Order: sequence, then structure tokens, then C-alpha cells
Amino acid sequence: MSDTCPVSAAAGASRDGVVAARHLARWLGLAATPTFAIMALLTAALGGDAADMLCSAGRGSLLGGMVPMYLLMSAFHASAWLRLISERRGATHL
Repeated sequence: MSDTCPVSAAAGASRDGVVAARHLARWLGLAATPTFAIMALLTAALGGDAADMLCSAGRGSLLGGMVPMYLLMSAFHASAWLRLISERRGATHL
């Protein structure tokens, strides 16, 4: 015989998986900004290497190099932090 489960149990398991995936995605989004900021600081502190030279081909550009790239990536991923802050402020004003 085959094992079967009720439809409601299967739907609950699927819903739990979706909730867990959303929770994980939210935390990964929050982890991106400080990770890129730390990478920018470490790259600036430890100096350039071959990859930094490769990415700074346009010497006249302010956006050349790895440090500005990491800072821009950190800024672009800041939306998760801004969303978290706005949710917290909305909860305290209720």
C-alpha cells in the first residue's frame, strides 16, 4: 500500500516551506548590505590586487575599482534594511 496524507496536511507543509523560504530570503537580503560594506573596507584597507587593477580600467572614472563597486552594491541592497526600519517604526506608531 502507498502512504497518503490528507490534502490539508500537504497544503500546510507547502505553506510552511513558502514561509521558511521567505524568511530565509529576508535574512539573506539583510546580510547583503553589511557583507558588501565589510568587503569594501577590507579591500580599501588591504590595498589593491590584480582584480582591483582589472576593474579600474577607466582610471579617470570615480566608479573605477573594487571599493566603489562594493559600496554601490551595499547601497543597492540597503532596501531590505530600509524596509525593516520602516516596519519597526510603523509598529511603534500604532
